Amino acid sequence: MINRRKFIINTVAAGAGLITSNKLLSQVEPEKKEPVIPSQPRYTKGLVISTWKHGLAANEAARKKIENGGSSLDAVESGVMVSEADPKVTSVGYGGLPDRDGRVTLDASIMDEKGNCGSVAFIEHIMHPISVARLVMEKTPHCMITGKGALKFALANGFKKENLLTDESKKRWEDWMKENNYKPDINEIHDTIGMLAIDKAGNLSGACTTSGLAWKYHGRVGDSPIIGAGLYVDNDVGAACATGKGEAVIKICGSFLIVELMRNGISPQKACETAVLRIAAKQRDYSQFQVGFLAVNTSGEIGAFSLQKGFEYALYSDGKNAMHESDYFLKVK
Repeated sequence: MINRRKFIINTVAAGAGLITSNKLLSQVEPEKKEPVIPSQPRYTKGLVISTWKHGLAANEAARKKIENGGSSLDAVESGVMVSEADPKVTSVGYGGLPDRDGRVTLDASIMDEKGNCGSVAFIEHIMHPISVARLVMEKTPHCMITGKGALKFALANGFKKENLLTDESKKRWEDWMKENNYKPDINEIHDTIGMLAIDKAGNLSGACTTSGLAWKYHGRVGDSPIIGAGLYVDNDVGAACATGKGEAVIKICGSFLIVELMRNGISPQKACETAVLRIAAKQRDYSQFQVGFLAVNTSGEIGAFSLQKGFEYALYSDGKNAMHESDYFLKVK
């Protein structure tokens, strides 16, 4: 039997011999870095793109920030706050449809041109979770705070506790409770607002905020507050955001996937299409839900694609703010 002490000594000696026969640890060559792909010419006229019809009003607020010389970060925060405060938008903030327990819980994330990010998940009683997410990014060493901790953090930073359940949303929840077999419209029940922007300095930022899937289990969190799933920004490449069934987006790290595809030279449009195809290839029930992606690269090229018909997005570019409908995967045969 080998003596344990001799075995350890011999092992250490062999390791030391290997080091001295090559280079000292301090002289070992650093790991080779991934080659940097030359960036595209930067778009500096100002651009904002966001999901769904309520993105049109959100774009207006973001546009004003950019046209007045504001940063893309300020633009996306200001923009999505419009949807968060609108009780008619039943998928975001105030007036958002509740979970199955009748409680409105919100998720949000934000990411700037430096790669900084912040998010909150499963937060209640705060109308503007996007602003709390920004404070998480700017005031804490963390990327995400959730639940009661997120509420405590928000209140400690001056946010007001409010009742976010409107009479209309409460009535819809009560009707759902009676029927107990409610099947949501594929494009209406989880239409998160995701927004991407390029400011006049050519810098990109993004924001994503939602009340999540209506009638969800209490405590459920979707893709919106998860960096790399609902939102991702790389100022050297581009940015992407998602809307629709969060679970489907999380499973493929959708926004990160799109940005990495763009890093490898694929256009924003083809990158969005590839992400949707990945969902269709990997998730058998893809015909039963909606997912849509938006993307933009540093040169101002955009992409938009969805699983189902009906995904609309608002685009502000070249002084115009208008609605568009994306192409989609599931064509009627």
